[in-house]
Amino acid sequence: MVAFKDQIHTDIKLKPNNGPCISAHRSLLAARSEIFKNILSSDNFKAPPTDTDTITLSELSTEELKSLLAFLYTGDLPADKFKNHVYALCAAADKYEIPYLQESCERYMLNSLNASNALDILDLSNLYSKKKLKETTLNFIVRNMKSIVSSQKYEEFASSNPNLCVEVSRAFVESIF
Repeated sequence: MVAFKDQIHTDIKLKPNNGPCISAHRSLLAARSEIFKNILSSDNFKAPPTDTDTITLSELSTEELKSLLAFLYTGDLPADKFKNHVYALCAAADKYEIPYLQESCERYMLNSLNASNALDILDLSNLYSKKKLKETTLNFIVRNMKSIVSSQKYEEFASSNPNLCVEVSRAFVESIF
């Protein structure tokens, strides 16, 4: 982490969707992610490193990218970073094939599951095929059906996720009978 914080011997820049590039180490990115390994092995990056070598991660904000890099360098994140960026980190973990980050995000979401975030977690678990997370979240929604379904958030969720609403309804009916 010291090498990252102090920007010692960095050899690649990562560009978020906002803000300046953040320097990192190719070897660490390649070791933690098959996708980064493939990108860095491509013809665009085979020549000796230059000051202009940049990978754009347009799906991440500056803070999300900093959190991703902190996790890649240390294998952990403070709870407030997970709280603020867990959905973006989960998407990045899936896109860049970072299994340990996928597991950490899933564990965080399971431990923080509540009525206000259950629909978001259900949507995300479905999007990224997280079966355990989806099943646990679905069961939580069924147990808290009245408060969740009567919320404004559920109406918005229903219009954008009709298939998941059918799954919620079926799970609720199965729990009754």
